[in-house]
Amino acid sequence: MKMKYYFIGCFFFLMSCSKDFLEKKPYNALPVEDALQSEADILVALRGAYASLRNVDLYGRTIPVLGDLMADVTYQSLTNSNRYTFYNQYGTPVVDGNALGMWTAGYHTILRVNNILNSTIDGTATARQYRGEAHAIRALMYFELVRFFAKPYTDNPSDVGVPIITTFNIGVKPKRNTIAEVYALILDDLSKAYNLMTQTTNSSQFTKYAARALEAKVHLTKGDMANARTAAIDVINNGGYTLVGANNYVSYWQNPAPLTNKLETLFEVSSDGVANLGFDALGYIYSQNGYGDMICASDLYNSYTATDVRKSLLTPGTRSGAAVFVNKYTNIVTDRDDTKVLRLSDVYMIAAEASLGTNETDARNYLNAVATRRDASFTGFTSTGAALLEDILTERRKELAFEGHRFHDLNRLKRTINRSADYPASARTIPYPFNRRLLPIPQAEMDANPNMVQNPGY
Repeated sequence: MKMKYYFIGCFFFLMSCSKDFLEKKPYNALPVEDALQSEADILVALRGAYASLRNVDLYGRTIPVLGDLMADVTYQSLTNSNRYTFYNQYGTPVVDGNALGMWTAGYHTILRVNNILNSTIDGTATARQYRGEAHAIRALMYFELVRFFAKPYTDNPSDVGVPIITTFNIGVKPKRNTIAEVYALILDDLSKAYNLMTQTTNSSQFTKYAARALEAKVHLTKGDMANARTAAIDVINNGGYTLVGANNYVSYWQNPAPLTNKLETLFEVSSDGVANLGFDALGYIYSQNGYGDMICASDLYNSYTATDVRKSLLTPGTRSGAAVFVNKYTNIVTDRDDTKVLRLSDVYMIAAEASLGTNETDARNYLNAVATRRDASFTGFTSTGAALLEDILTERRKELAFEGHRFHDLNRLKRTINRSADYPASARTIPYPFNRRLLPIPQAEMDANPNMVQNPGY
């Protein structure tokens, strides 16, 4: 059964008020610092934090969509609902609603978990589990924000990242911390999460090894291959998760519910028949029974062999010309598809890339563990050196397609984004560096916060 989520009221209104009025405690509501007095209170707050991840501009839709659309995985059909058009064209303005939505929803989620982490309830294993999950959620949010709104760590760790806020303070006007400072907070949160969590419920809640998988991804993004390898191998060897195989690959993606059997999914953001985004859900932007705007890039489709089970989730058709439809998300009524955030296949490929410089045999073995499970006719990669790196990156693109990872891979590697003829002619070659490979700090934030600085080129 899916975890039921209950929202805590968290709507903030800024208005002109006298100092005396602001200093008075409201007679009909508990102050934030007094609200969480028991494990039950923490659980309600934690459910609210998980539910906030489902926001349309977080994992509800925008984060996974932009991670592929701004890369070379999906493009916007000429027949479309006018969603994400600016990103297809690489012409995003400072007043873009999706950038504003991601920024606002991301920091609202951070405020929710700050409320949990600033509480003093931590005396039992259950309370520590809740705190560990809160640390993991905060790390995840900062990881997404710093990757979308700041340059890659591999570019310049001393450059501006995003503001760090670790208290429940809705009136703060922070400056941008450095990229290095943001990553230090992320890794500190994940270390605490790993050490605090001891319980496993289902794939819609963070666990010890989901936090460890995220840590591996963070280290990879930093270019810290030694620590990425250590964390990834810990998950592979000790997490108890198993890779999905060719025989259950399609049913795995057709299942809309969280898992309790530790098959493939380490963490996903849950939607169900009650708690869902309706027409704004991720599946609706892909499904031809919904908006169907996002289409598989033709060169990606052609990279799958006929015997690759992943190709069975792609259907050639016609929509403003020839198109390849994505059927990875088919549940767009009743119980909606969850958004998979961390999968074991990703961890294996992290281990492969992180092993490349020290142990090419391990690198091939981790890569082939995924590749041979997808294609019954494939006997495995035998490449070495630079060619093996390209095989790993190609397999990452194929395996994680339509899940929002490719853009961040190309950014951390500082590679040119070469898009196919499916994309607008003016946006087929996106060099690195290029200002529009960062989202703009929302104009509303710039107007409200005198300490904020805008990204270059906006």
